[in-house]
Amino acid sequence: MTNRYNTDFYGWTQDQADLLRSGSLSELDTQNLLEEIEAMGTSAENELESRLEVLFIHLLKWQFRSDRQGRSWQLTIEEQRRKIERRLKKSPSLKHKLPEIIEDAYGDAVISAERETNIKRSVFPTVCPWPFEQFMNPDFYPD
Repeated sequence: MTNRYNTDFYGWTQDQADLLRSGSLSELDTQNLLEEIEAMGTSAENELESRLEVLFIHLLKWQFRSDRQGRSWQLTIEEQRRKIERRLKKSPSLKHKLPEIIEDAYGDAVISAERETNIKRSVFPTVCPWPFEQFMNPDFYPD
């Protein structure tokens, strides 16, 4: 079964599903199956972090480049908030990891905001200046 995992991943997934359906648990490729299940969880976490990063980049640009505020940035902020909400609704257990995810996403966002605005990163707050409820509020746009 491991060979098929390495040579035909889609076929392997179908085989594993068939084995589960038929109750043939002893035939499952448990090692690779466990790794794939863990990877699915990591993927959900990475998606949330990525969405938060994009949101933070645009909130920082909104605040520090107010001369360039536009509909595009506003729509990106709105879109990311909606997608973050959906991800947390689908995976509510990620909420307990939010402090760590926010910290990582904000740190990366500051680097991207520096690149996109040419404002030195030392100008931006070193930690996320907004609590979760504030930056997720549809009416919130930083001054």
